[in-house]
Parts: sequence; structure tokens; C-alpha cells
Amino acid sequence: MTPRIFTPNRRELLAGLGASLGVSAAGLIAGGAVPALTAQLALQARASTLALRPNQPATPIWELAALSHVGDVRLKRFDSCQVVFRNNLTVPLAPVWHGLNAPAGPDHFPGRGPVAPDATETTNISTPNAGTLLADFRLFEDGQKQPARPLPIIIAESSRVAIDRDLVVLIEEWRLRPDGTALPPGRDPKDSTPLYTINGGTSFELSASAGERLRLRFINGSQRSVLAIKLENHEVQVMALDGQPAEPFPARNGALVLAPGARADAFVDAAASARLLLHDGKEARQIGNLTISGKLERPPLLPAQPLPPNGLPEKLDLRGALRFDVALGTPDAGWVRPASFSVKSAPAFRARPGRTVVLALNNPAPVATVFHLHGHPFRLLDKLDDGWKPYWLDTLAIEPGQTQRIAFAATAPGQWLIESVATDWASPRLVRWYAVE
Repeated sequence: MTPRIFTPNRRELLAGLGASLGVSAAGLIAGGAVPALTAQLALQARASTLALRPNQPATPIWELAALSHVGDVRLKRFDSCQVVFRNNLTVPLAPVWHGLNAPAGPDHFPGRGPVAPDATETTNISTPNAGTLLADFRLFEDGQKQPARPLPIIIAESSRVAIDRDLVVLIEEWRLRPDGTALPPGRDPKDSTPLYTINGGTSFELSASAGERLRLRFINGSQRSVLAIKLENHEVQVMALDGQPAEPFPARNGALVLAPGARADAFVDAAASARLLLHDGKEARQIGNLTISGKLERPPLLPAQPLPPNGLPEKLDLRGALRFDVALGTPDAGWVRPASFSVKSAPAFRARPGRTVVLALNNPAPVATVFHLHGHPFRLLDKLDDGWKPYWLDTLAIEPGQTQRIAFAATAPGQWLIESVATDWASPRLVRWYAVE
């Protein structure tokens, strides 16, 4: 007997959004009233293709798609959103959100498992912070048959921001075999060729008027590589990092350096046609163009002002902080592949709500290693541990043999993941967990 495979179209999946308000285990809402829904989001894991080679057949891939939205997925700060996720692929999967930082959301990984093939999960989430988020399947990459595209998600500020256009710039990394198929991460990349795309295309062509202020939401959607992206002959004003507002500052030499999964919101006042360059640590390559056509007929905008705050603490109590050493990626320290993860394992650390936590992150590997903290944005501390950089992060690349210290306020109760992955395509993604209780 051949089992019936249900593959709903956009209308059928959207109809499911109006169903019960029941909260799955991922929500972990313990009693109390469920807030009234203000937004709905239909997500689907599905097979797709992408044109990665000129005049050649499209490459099979997987993707996380939003059936409920045409164009970018945009929600509002303080939304209460019902998410219906349908898994139309052949392995268990679930989207993991980077930057959500809400205790009642799907990023609360230890309280949930992946969604089985041909199954649907309904979850309620809240969006307490405005910013640039990213949802993907990277925690389940061991079972992937194809590399999977992530999904940018924009949470809009409650007040107006003085810009002319707001654009997502999603950078993705591929490894193509000689036969044109794409290699999933975590496998030996021998005989494969690296390729980078922006918004799914091998070239990013942007047209703007002279004097137009662009908000460019750069996202490093790659799986392993730290990337630098630069718009030639323009000042790039950094306004937010990893979804959190920063004290505005110019990018050094106009280049943004982003770890895998990291995001940077930048303001650019278009002035002249320019090349968009990408550097992967080995070579620079042109990956797009800004073309100026005409002049914007309006008075120039005032200098960029900081984005509205998300309510993060202005000060952290470093003197009274709990302090923990975390060696990245070492098996004897409790790191395991996500498929082997169990919350019954010992946590990396525990903290009570309201405490400041300082982590000393040591990278013993011979290559740079990327650290990602779920649930809480953190400050990167100065070398003397007497202050911090004027921005928040949730992802950090640490050079070989180096130690970086970070600090965060433990404000979201629950059990949360931390991730570690070396910047090598074949390296496994590893996880541990920590508790705020």
C-alpha cells in the first residue's frame, strides 16, 4: 500500500492558521491566558531548486518557505503570532529562530523535538524585540539530504525609521560537486567548489537614486564561513547587530565582517555606482553592483539616529556576575551533536533570573570557531574585562587559541542551547545547554 502524502497548497496551509490556539510543547506556556493573536505565519519545509550554474540544470536543494507571505516575512514588535509549520521533507526537521529571544518560542529547543515527515506543528510565539531574525534547519543538518536555504524574518520597529528603502541582503554559501549537485554541510568537501549567492542569485543588482538612504539588512546565511562584505566608495553606517540596536558607528573601511548566522543592519546613502565585494578569507570577489539612476528630489535626510531600543539593560553588573569557563567544541566538556542531545545531560551552567553571567569562551581548535547563544543577546567584553563594546550580539567567531569574554543578563527563564561549530565545511555542529531558573 502506498501511503498518501499530504502536500497542502498555500490556501490549505493558510486555512490551518485559523485553527485552534493550542500551544505545543515548544511554547512551554505554563498556565494563564493565551494572548490574542495579532499575526499568523505559515512555514513549510520543502524540496526546491536553485539556478547556481549558468546554462545548466537547476540544483536540487531544500528550503524553509513562508507560504503566508509574498516577499519578505515582516512581523511587528509585540506581535503574538501563530506559526503553522508543515514538514514536507523526508527527515524530521524544525525551524530554529536566531534572535527571537522569547521564552515561549520555538527557539526553546530542549522543550521540543523535530517535526516528523508529513506532519504539521502549531506554535504560538511572541516578538518582544524589533530586528533582523533568521530561521533555519541548521540544528538538524546531520540528517539533511540536501543543503537548506534559511528564511530571514523582519520584526519592524514600533516607530518610524527615517529611510527610503528597507532591503534584505541574504548571503548564502554552497559547495558544488562536479556533477552540479550541492553538498550538505558537515560532509567532506573534496572535489567541490565554493559558491556564494545573494538573495538566491549569483549576482545582486541594486538600482537606487542618488541621495537615497538604504537600510540594508545583511545576513550571513552561510553554514561555516566568516564573510566580509563591502560596498565600495560608500560609508556604511552600522545601526544594529544580530537584531539588536547599536550605537551607530561606521564599518571599518566600509566592510562588514559577519560570522555564520550573524546579521547587521546598515544605513547607506547612495552616492555613486559601486561594486559589492565579498571576501571569504581567501579571496575577494565581486558579487553585485549598486547602480545609480537619477537623483532623489527631496531635502537630504538628517544624520542617522539610533534605532529605537528593545529594552535591554543599559548596565550589567560585572562585579557581581556569575562566571563560567566554556571550552568550545571539546567532547570532554559535554559537547554533542544535536541528534544525540538530551536535556538529561549536565548543563554548561545555571543562573538565577536577574543575574549577570560572564562566559570565558576558549577556542582550542586550530581554526576559528563560531559560538551562538540562544535565548539571550550578549555584550562582548573589553580585554581588561572593565567594559564592553557598544552593541549586542548572539553569535561570535573566536580565533584559534583565543579566549573572548561575553556578558549577558539572564532575563528569560528556561533551558536554552549553546552552539559551537568550527569554520570548516566538514566540521560537525555541536551543542550544550544552560538553564535560567
